[in-house]
Formats: sequence, structure tokens, C-alpha cells
Amino acid sequence: MDEKMFCYQCEQTAFGTGCTKVGVCGKSPEAAALQDTLTHALKGLALYANEGRKVGVVDPDVNVFTAKALFSTLTNVDFDPDRFPPLIDKCVELREKLKEKVKAAGGTSDFTEDAANFKPAADISGMIQQASGVGFAPDDTTNADIRSLQHTLILGLRGVAAYADHAQILGQEDDTVYSFMHEGLAATLNPALGLDDWVGLVLKCGATNLRAMELLDAANTGTYGHPEPTKVSLGAKKGKAILVSGHDLKDLEELLKQTQGKGIYVYTHGEMLPTHAYPGLKKYPHFAGHYGTAWQNQRKEFAEFPGPILMTTNCIQRPKDSYLESIFTTGLVGWPGAVHIEGEDFAPVVQKALEMPGFTEDTNGKAVMCGFGRNAVMSVAGTVIDAVKSGAIRHFFLVAGCDGAKPGRNYYTEFVEKVPKDCVVLTLACGKFRFFDKDLGDIGGIPRLLDVGQCNDAYSAIQIAVALANAFNVGVNELPLSLVLSWYEQKAVAILLTLLHLGIKNIRLGPSLPAFITPNVLNVLVENFNIMPISTPDEDLKAILG
Repeated sequence: MDEKMFCYQCEQTAFGTGCTKVGVCGKSPEAAALQDTLTHALKGLALYANEGRKVGVVDPDVNVFTAKALFSTLTNVDFDPDRFPPLIDKCVELREKLKEKVKAAGGTSDFTEDAANFKPAADISGMIQQASGVGFAPDDTTNADIRSLQHTLILGLRGVAAYADHAQILGQEDDTVYSFMHEGLAATLNPALGLDDWVGLVLKCGATNLRAMELLDAANTGTYGHPEPTKVSLGAKKGKAILVSGHDLKDLEELLKQTQGKGIYVYTHGEMLPTHAYPGLKKYPHFAGHYGTAWQNQRKEFAEFPGPILMTTNCIQRPKDSYLESIFTTGLVGWPGAVHIEGEDFAPVVQKALEMPGFTEDTNGKAVMCGFGRNAVMSVAGTVIDAVKSGAIRHFFLVAGCDGAKPGRNYYTEFVEKVPKDCVVLTLACGKFRFFDKDLGDIGGIPRLLDVGQCNDAYSAIQIAVALANAFNVGVNELPLSLVLSWYEQKAVAILLTLLHLGIKNIRLGPSLPAFITPNVLNVLVENFNIMPISTPDEDLKAILG
């Protein structure tokens, strides 16, 4: 590349300002450039999709593609540059077909914006060069605060796309979600929009993400049943083994079906832990347990696991090259050197498991509880409400979000350890692996640590908060509930925008604030929502509880 990369979409971005040589996540400058080129092409597609809706033209293929292509640019999804040229070509192919449909219906078809007329280069090196000037690098041609909000919107849309793609795979869609993806992307090409317009679009992104998460919740629970409180072993069973990381429930289900009766045990890693609580998944007797945590130990855990690793959707870190021969990926996930599974035929993974040693003996380990989704919690709502009224439960803390490797995330472990014994901690997403195996005891039979699920289950946590607010006849901000969040990637951005859309205030966010938020935009968030950075566990607990 002739120019430096510039990427600041994740919390761990270099020096807190932006990755300019290689991504802290392991993403190459080439992959970063191709993601920027794809995003540019998507903006052109969005112009026509947005115009098409005005004249009654809606293309389902364009909708699904937009979500998948946006999802492919999320942190820790696709590190393989070779995967992007086909997406870029497909984007322009769909755009030209849609352009003709819009023209035939009487809509505008002569957009002059570069993105609307973008023609991909013939090879990958050319597409990399086409990223120049269309990415996230700072420039002097746009108001810094407007640019900040534009980037917040784009990154939020990447999170929305992830949830929408997960939901679509299981048959749940809503055109309002796709419609706003196109509206938002097209808006980034409109120089006439002012600060108030961009604030409105960012909050609308939060509203759209709420709907996307609702669809995903319906997809997961409609397919596999509502999560139930479930004890999950952290030990191992003697026998062949496969480890599944990521988020995708359908991939896990297909693997469980295809490993039945083969003497292979299937283990989860990271965000897949909550899948043990779904009735439709935990029914498989060879669904053995959970192995490992998340960021802080992942590479060591993968290297030591005695079987293949199946990585679905976006995962945690780029694997070390030394054990890529044991890595299989699905969907949008890709790394040079890893075997990618197209479709749902996991025969190569099964064969690899049979060739590898597996666990040579049973290993006893601790057990953890998961499955405290909204149905499980609200089934004991009366007990919870009585405990609050009696003073047995003083306060609820939602300590949730992403994990990461950068120093500072031990804050969340210490915070949970110091939460007083008359308080309950709800948690979700991979940030919980800092403290998921802590024994916090219970309050009148109610566990003090309630695992709501994946980051994908944030909708469930929101519904719990809304239900409690209704039960006490107060607003969510008046509940004895505090949100202490950790963020890493763009799904966390989308969730934060949803919380702001809902008017949730007093959120503590860390370990550091987003590099794409300017001081002026941050001031707006502080003034309107009292959003604040984390400080120390002792100081924050004192400020919250007095």
C-alpha cells in the first residue's frame, strides 16, 4: 500500500487514536483497505436502495447482501484479503441491477456521487488502492464533529448488520432494519446534513438496533426454546473433542447433529457458553461443557486444545499461524491458512477431530450457571420484587460487554468482587469471562450472579429492566440499577446507541472511550445522558451506592 491504513473502530486501537501500520486485532493493512473499499461501494448501493423504496422497489437480495457485507467489515470477522474482492464485485453487480429497476419505476437513477458510480479495479491490488480517501482517516474537508457522528453511525450500522444477519439465518427479517441500513449509509454522502440531523440518525440507529436484536431474540428462542438456568461443566471428558467459538447457534446445532454417535464431544468457547441453556441444543448428550475464557487466555487455550476449533461469525483474536491447521471457519469468518467451511457440511471438522488425540482422561472442573434470560428471570419476578421491597436486594448492577487484552479490564473483575453482598450482578457478553466463575452466593435463593447470555442477548437484558420498571411503576432510570459496561467492537457501539435511544442515563463505560468520539460529541452525551468513563471500582461503587 502507498498510504498508511487508518482504523479506529475498536477499543484497543493503537495509542487510543488509530491503527496505522497493522491492526491491534491482527488485521492487515490490505484487509483494512478492502473493507474501506467495500464500505464505499455499499454507500453507492444504498443510494439506489433508498431511492428504490420511494418508488416501491425493494430487492430482498440487496437487503440480505447489505447486512452480510457490512458484517464482514466488523472487527475480528474476516482477516483474509482474498475474501473481499468477490463482495466488492457483487455489490456493484447488485447496484447496477437495482439501478435499472429504479429507473424503470420512475425513480432517480442519475446520481453523481462517486460511490454511486464506483467501478471496482480488475485485481486485488487495484481495489486496495481504491480505498484511498474513502476510509476513516482524518481530513480537513468535513466538520470534525459531523465526521465523528458519521463514523459513529457507520460503526453502529456494522453492529446492527451483525444482529440482522444472525436473525436472517434463522428466518427472522424486517424491512425496516434493512431500510435504515440503506438510509444511514446513503446519508453519509449528503453534505447538506447538519449536526442535529446526525444526532438524530445516530439515535435512529439505536432504535433500529433494538428491532434487530428483537428479531434475533425471536429467531433464537423460536428455534431452540427459551434459555433455562443450566449448570455447565468446565471440565473435560475422555474422548475426541471439537471446540466451537464465536456466536452462531445454527452452526453449533449442525455440528452437534453431524457428530452424534461418533465418539466426539463438543465443547464451547467464549460467547458460545450460553448455548448450553437452550433446550434445543442441550438435549444432545455429547454436548459436553465449556472450555476456556475469552481474550486474555484464548491463544493459549486454542493451542492446548486436543482437537479442532470451529470459529463461527466474529470471534475474538486472530489465531497464531502455528496452529492454523486445526482452525476451521464458517460464514463470514476467514484467515489465510485456515480451512473455510462453505454450507453446513462439517465432515472436514469431524475427520480432523478423529485424527487428533482428544482428551486422554476425564478432568473434573468447576461448574458455572448460565441461562438467566428474560423468561427465566421474570418467572421469579415476584420473589425478586419482594426481595427489593424488603431490602434484601439493595441494588442491581449490569456489568456487561466485551472482553479484550489491553490492560485495564481487570477493573470489571475487581468491581464484581467488591459489589456488596446485598446486591445482584447481571452480566452478558464475553466481558463476563473476567468473573464468570466467581461464587457470589445467593440472596434468598436468587443467585447473585445472573448470566443473561451472549452480547446478542442484550435485548433480553433490556426487557428485564423494562419489566422491573413496570413492576415498580417507575422509569428505568429510577430503578436501583446501574450499568457498568465494557466495549470492544461495533456490536457494543450499536447496543450503546440503543440504550441512548431508550433514554438510559448514568452509564459507566470503559476501559477507554471511543477514539471516534470528539470532545464536543462527548459533551453532548454527558449533558443529555450523563454517560461517564469508569474510574476505580471503589470510587464508582461509592458514587453509585453512597
